[in-house]
Amino acid sequence: MPKSQPTDSDRFYGAVFMTETPMNDSIARRTVLVATGATAATLAVGTAVSRTQPSPTTNAADTADMTDTAPVAAAAVCTLTREMTEGPYYLDGQYVRSDITEGKTGFPLKLALTVVDDDTCATISNALVEIWHCDALGEYSGYVGNNGHNEPDSGTFLRGGVLTDSRGVASITTVYPGWYRGRCVHIHVKVHVNVTLTSDGSFTGGTELHTGQLFFDEQITARVGALSPYSANTVTRTTLAQDGIYDDGGAASGLLTLTALGSSPSAGYSGTLTLGVER
Repeated sequence: MPKSQPTDSDRFYGAVFMTETPMNDSIARRTVLVATGATAATLAVGTAVSRTQPSPTTNAADTADMTDTAPVAAAAVCTLTREMTEGPYYLDGQYVRSDITEGKTGFPLKLALTVVDDDTCATISNALVEIWHCDALGEYSGYVGNNGHNEPDSGTFLRGGVLTDSRGVASITTVYPGWYRGRCVHIHVKVHVNVTLTSDGSFTGGTELHTGQLFFDEQITARVGALSPYSANTVTRTTLAQDGIYDDGGAASGLLTLTALGSSPSAGYSGTLTLGVER
């Protein structure tokens, strides 16, 4: 699978990474992230609603016969925000699948990402939510070795996406990401609509509506990072506060709501966020 070529600002030399560069105001597409949880109680567009948020365990395969007039995201405030840099490690043509782990070691992460229209907050079904991120040792598939660790490279691990279901929810199983030089722990995300699924399990065509990043609570990351296999990462970790991309904007800047799946970090976490896009 061909690699996309890093721009000059994204290039690295040897094993030393350059920090990803935030998007310029003039090229940032208008998108929104919808704040969820106890502090989000009203709707910025239209009237307030009382439906509850979808469960993180929602089945993303249930997409048939739904339209873009799906239920409005509940108890939410639509907040406009800029897109965030794609970074140098995006690869085209990844698989459409709900589990992207490919046997990679790490603590389970169950993502439930809800896609809504930023003008109406109505959920969008059949949108393809695509993610990619590094493994516990900070290595991206297709670029293994760039963070100083040697391991097999399938070119596809920890990459892929799913169609949103009738409630606009994309449910993806992965592992808690590791880290690499100059960046905090994060996941890259894109939202596409009107894609065509291909016979090889991938997708083609469509329109890309959003490129952004998902971020993790620093205290949880510190606990995860102290345990194997993350503790084998030899690179000094950049904290959330030190990161040059995350702007401390909370959910409006991609900060996930994380819920422990057990009493130990090794049991994993669920991660939820509502992502609004400009149609």
